[in-house]
Order: sequence, then structure tokens, then C-alpha cells
Amino acid sequence: MNNDKLISALQRHKKDFSTLIPSLRQSQTKPLDLSQDSKLLEGIDLKNTPLFHKRLFDEILRGKAGIGGYFENRAIYRRSAHYDGTEARSLHLGLDIWMPSGTSVHSPLQGVIHSLQDNAGFGNYGPTIVVEHQIDSEAFFLLHGHLDVASLDLWNPGDPIKKGQLVGNIGDFPENGDWPPHLHLQLIRDMLGHSGDFPGVAPPSMRSYYLQYCLDPDYILVFND
Repeated sequence: MNNDKLISALQRHKKDFSTLIPSLRQSQTKPLDLSQDSKLLEGIDLKNTPLFHKRLFDEILRGKAGIGGYFENRAIYRRSAHYDGTEARSLHLGLDIWMPSGTSVHSPLQGVIHSLQDNAGFGNYGPTIVVEHQIDSEAFFLLHGHLDVASLDLWNPGDPIKKGQLVGNIGDFPENGDWPPHLHLQLIRDMLGHSGDFPGVAPPSMRSYYLQYCLDPDYILVFND
């Protein structure tokens, strides 16, 4: 799949995008490395979400918003059988923004609600909203995972959404898939028939395949500062 036209359009129009999280300033962000080699979460029982939350927010981030993870190979998915298989899934296909629950998430540009559902289960997405966008005749999708359940009541498939309009709010555990609060943002070229869901973590052997369909969300990420 050739994504050059879409990437060019996103880069060209980025200055016109609305901020995804209005309360977030770039100066308040902290790059967060959760790769296989990271020692940040060493010694923590990751299946114990309250402890995972405390280490992340109280000891590592300390008031900052953690951001990162695009195509990062992570060990944290061992906490859930959801990622097991012939080859364990550990390659993260989106961008994570770790912020307190209740933080509002907004649409960077106008679009249409493609699909939504509660992907319940330990380690899953929890409440998820997918928005379809088009820019210079190039279509793409933004998947917003780990929202709160109330966000699903805001929308129906096919609803138009305006630039800057509320998509939903970051959820708390356990309703968000039982994760410390964060937004999983995934920029998807083709939903491949999925509705309300799309693989957010893949086997490392499928890296090249998913690079065709999951672009860097940084293309649409803007800040107010």
C-alpha cells in the first residue's frame, strides 16, 4: 500500500488540526519507554493494576503525561492472556498518552463515527471509538482505545463529528480494559473489515505488514504550546 499521498497531506495540513487533548501541553509530556529493555517497571507485578498505576503515575511520571510507544516491542503484554498465541503479540501499533482518567479527547479534524464498542476483558481496549477522516481525498481512521463507558453513549455509527468536538474521555481501570489510564491512539489506513476494534498489538514477525496499515499518530498530534 502506498501511503505517500496521505502522509504528504497530513504534513501539509497539520498546522490546521485541532489539538487532540486540549488540556495537554507539550512541555508537560515525558517520553515513556516501555520497550523490552526498559527497566522502568522492573519488579512490579503488572497483573496488579493498582500497583502498575502507582509505579507509573506516582513514581515515574510525577505529574507529567507519558507519551510514546509507536511500534515499540513491549514486555508488558505478558500480563494478559489476551496477547498469547502461536507467537505472542508484543509489537505496539499505536501511540499511548498516559494521563488521568476523565481527561477529554477531541477530534483533530472533522469526520464521521465509523464504529464503536466495548472491547471488554483484562488487557483489552475497553471502550473504543473509531472515527473515519478524509483529507485531500485520502481516507484514514483514528482508533481511540481505553475510553470510559460513558463515551460510548455519545455516538452512533454514521454520526458526523466536528473538528475540536469531544470524542470521549480517558477511562479508569477496570472499565478501560484494566490498564492504568491512558489513550491508545492508532492511525489506521484501512480497517480491513474490522468494526469497533483493530489489532493494537501484533506479533513482531508481522512488523512489515502492519507498517503498511498503521501510520505514526504523530502526524495528527498538535499541542497548544
